[in-house]
Amino acid sequence: MPNIKSAKKRILVSARRKEENTLLNSSLKTAVKKTEKAISENNKEKAQEEFKIASRRIDKAVNKKLVHKNKAARLKSRLSKAINKEG
Repeated sequence: MPNIKSAKKRILVSARRKEENTLLNSSLKTAVKKTEKAISENNKEKAQEEFKIASRRIDKAVNKKLVHKNKAARLKSRLSKAINKEG
C-alpha cells in the first residue's frame, strides 16, 4: 500500500479508468457481434441499424485510445462490406 498521497490517488484513478475502459471495450465487442449476427441472419435492415450503433462505439473507443484507428477502420470496413454484400 502506498504512503504518498499522489500514489494513493493514482491507484484510485487507474482503477476507475480500468473499469470505464472495460465497459467500453465490452460494449464495443457486443455491438460488433450483434451486427455480425444480423448479417448472418440475412436481416439487412437490422444489420444496418446495428452497424450504426457499432460504428459509434468503435469511434468512441478510438477517441479514448482503446482501439487503434487502423483497426477501427478495418472493423467498420469489413462490417459495411458484409452488409452490402448480403443484399
